[in-house]
Amino acid sequence: MAGSTYGNIFRITTWGESHGKALGVVIDGCPAGLELDEEDIQRYLDRRKPGTSRITTQRKEADAVEILSGVFEGRTTGTPISLMVRNTSQISGDYSEIASYYRPGHADYTFDAKYGFRDYRGGGRSSGRETLGRVAAGAIACKILAGLGVSVCAYTRSIGPVEADEKRFDREAVFSTPTAMPDREADIAALAYLEKARQATDSVGGCLECIVEGMPAGIGDPVFEKLDANLAKAVMSMGAVKAVEIGDGCRVSARYGSENNDAFRMEDGRIRKASNHAGGILGGISDGDTIVIRAYVKPTPSIFRTQETVNKSGEEISVNIRGRHDPVIVPRAVVVMECMTAITVLDAMLLNMCAKMDSVADFYRAKEGK
Repeated sequence: MAGSTYGNIFRITTWGESHGKALGVVIDGCPAGLELDEEDIQRYLDRRKPGTSRITTQRKEADAVEILSGVFEGRTTGTPISLMVRNTSQISGDYSEIASYYRPGHADYTFDAKYGFRDYRGGGRSSGRETLGRVAAGAIACKILAGLGVSVCAYTRSIGPVEADEKRFDREAVFSTPTAMPDREADIAALAYLEKARQATDSVGGCLECIVEGMPAGIGDPVFEKLDANLAKAVMSMGAVKAVEIGDGCRVSARYGSENNDAFRMEDGRIRKASNHAGGILGGISDGDTIVIRAYVKPTPSIFRTQETVNKSGEEISVNIRGRHDPVIVPRAVVVMECMTAITVLDAMLLNMCAKMDSVADFYRAKEGK
């Protein structure tokens, strides 16, 4: 299977299936000398693990990470870092019957169409548990970025019709509310909406938002390695994401250019913008303002009500899906978006180090001077 590797310099390859023995990631290109231990990574994995609230799947997994290589005496060595999380709570019998039919909204049919064979246990490779590797790698990327003065923060912008109010933005609420909303009032309303959906044996979707602050201007490329294009690919590669916006996104299509252009101005001797409709990226390159990315997530396809489908024999049938499923994917996807954004931004910053001859010369002159 191709397509399990992402990145240019900071490159990750995820592996494993939902009901296999383990899942993990191999990270190549992490600089040597970074202080790193399992707790640095575990904090992020704990944000996406199942069974943490009544609006997530009740599959109980510790999601305990193990560092297998690339770290010695508490520091990265510059060699590939291999991380593993063992599966401990698989109930594969819940999925045995779906081997014979295709679940609506899932990748069952497309997997069979491509490979002629699939791991039907919990979705196999297309399961949300694949994101464990992304989060583990993203935790390392976030730590490197923090050391460079760049912060990445994702949160739930909306669940169904309930949207967080920017005027009540509380970053700490992202880590303490079940919905990962930065607005505690919206969290209460969203939980009520989710309860109605649960009672109706249905599921809901929502919107994620991620902001990158402290990003220097000049990161990214103008053609095929555009920063916004790579961010869109990174976020769209997350399961259930159906649309991505940068900055004001779709709203810009209804404006005049005079309304949408961000005016430049001088502030404390530096070039700044008066507004940020562009979302921190112009021409595929960061402009020094806050980067804003939005992702729209579909409702969880596994719902506890009768649905129509076909089986592998081509017969039309009715099915009732069993198993342990999230009534909404959005809250657990927040940290995945945060980590995919961090991986993309860090990779672009590492690539940028050789963009100008002056930067290359300065690096080696400084090295010779030691």
